[in-house]
Amino acid sequence: MPEPSVGDIVHYVSYGTPGGEYGKECRAAVITAVVAGTDRGKDEHGVTTAPAVVSLAVLNPTGMFFNEQVAYEGSAEDGGTWHWRADD
Repeated sequence: MPEPSVGDIVHYVSYGTPGGEYGKECRAAVITAVVAGTDRGKDEHGVTTAPAVVSLAVLNPTGMFFNEQVAYEGSAEDGGTWHWRADD
């Protein structure tokens, strides 16, 4: 996984609604901060293994919202997380 940095465009996974009327959706987001002190390890091949925690500006069809302390998930399964775009 590349190191996240301010200005990177990523995907944020929305939570959806509790009743299931709306499902989880990937939304475009811009990293506004990388949380200092995030414990990020590397394996024997130099690949980053620990999740990155970032702050995001999330772009929704109806407006923007800002979210701090968002954990990296690596997939679109968990709402409230971020992952790299498929083409990155």
